[in-house]
Amino acid sequence: MFDDFYGFTGRPFQLTPDPAFYFESQTHQKALSYLGYGLSQGEGFIVITGEVGAGKSTLVAHLMATIDPARLTAAQVVTSNLDGAEIVHVVAQAFGLPVEGHDKASALGAIEAFLHDEARAGRRCLLVVDEAQNLSIEALEELRMLSNFQLGAHPLLQTLLLGQPEFRDSLRAHPGLEQLRQRIIAIHHLEAMEEGEVQRYVEHRLRRVGWAGNPCFDAEIFAEIYRSTGGIPRRVNQLLSRLLLLGAVDQRSAISLDMLRQVLAELSEDGTFAGPRPEADPYTIAAPQVEEAPAEEVLEAVTLPVAMPTPADAAKVKAALDERDVQIAELQQAVIELANAVEGPLVTAGRATAQEISALKQQVATLENRYVELEQTVRHTLTMLIEWIESDDLQRAAA
Repeated sequence: MFDDFYGFTGRPFQLTPDPAFYFESQTHQKALSYLGYGLSQGEGFIVITGEVGAGKSTLVAHLMATIDPARLTAAQVVTSNLDGAEIVHVVAQAFGLPVEGHDKASALGAIEAFLHDEARAGRRCLLVVDEAQNLSIEALEELRMLSNFQLGAHPLLQTLLLGQPEFRDSLRAHPGLEQLRQRIIAIHHLEAMEEGEVQRYVEHRLRRVGWAGNPCFDAEIFAEIYRSTGGIPRRVNQLLSRLLLLGAVDQRSAISLDMLRQVLAELSEDGTFAGPRPEADPYTIAAPQVEEAPAEEVLEAVTLPVAMPTPADAAKVKAALDERDVQIAELQQAVIELANAVEGPLVTAGRATAQEISALKQQVATLENRYVELEQTVRHTLTMLIEWIESDDLQRAAA
């Protein structure tokens, strides 16, 4: 209703995740840095936790929109309280795999065969598990077992776990999750927006649907929105939807603080709007330790100390990354071609000698070793970039 009244082209404050409305707050920017670092490792688990409505699903939707399907195959599942056998079948379904029979062994076999096929085609695989706090310990252990699938020295599956704050508590404290904790590459707790970000968030979403100043907002209204919502994006969306609806009903072109207080009173009476609850301390760490650590210490836990790049080095670092991406792609293609030569029609027809096959396998092993070295170089460079970003964020915050 208010969309038509204000001339919007869509719904600016819908509650379902939409990457088109992604807003990069400070905490989301940091989360993307950790996601980028974790994905560069190509193995183990990445964990993102956050309050209900903090934007975890929107963050992942934004990530999925940027993924190159020619290089990474991603599947997503939203979990309920699944046991070990059920989660294996759900993962198979998420990757679109037909499973003969309903036993766990068949599902595991289908998943492993699929992961091998994807690796030989030069693609990595990522599994995104939303609402991970609903999973049983048995199901989490099955996910850990899936991370054991390898082709030579290369892991075949990486997993991104999204969960509410209680999930990080389980990860930290449950004795049955020690092996999973040791597989965590990076973990980040998605916090609420800062007070100064709320106005930019609201106006960002409005502009996405053609807002050009109608309606306008009283200057003091955004501080009250922050106090009422705690800076949680979904709560902001819920409140703004009702506020704009009131504006359309009353045919207002200006949204006042009195209107906001009226909506807050109505929502409180309805019992459909929960105010902010106290947030835990920031929780951003790197594997294998699952304990709180300051942001500037995070990557020191997983890398050797490195010299911090200056801003003048940024272009050189980007050029180095681009060059290594090209080299890695060429090596991947060479590995695939050689592997096909070993297993292809030439071998099955019996025209290749044992010596030729041995030589080809040696070439494959050599190229794989070079590929691993290049990956390590890229990871090291990415680590330097993230440390630089973190340091720059801290300096801006101190200023």
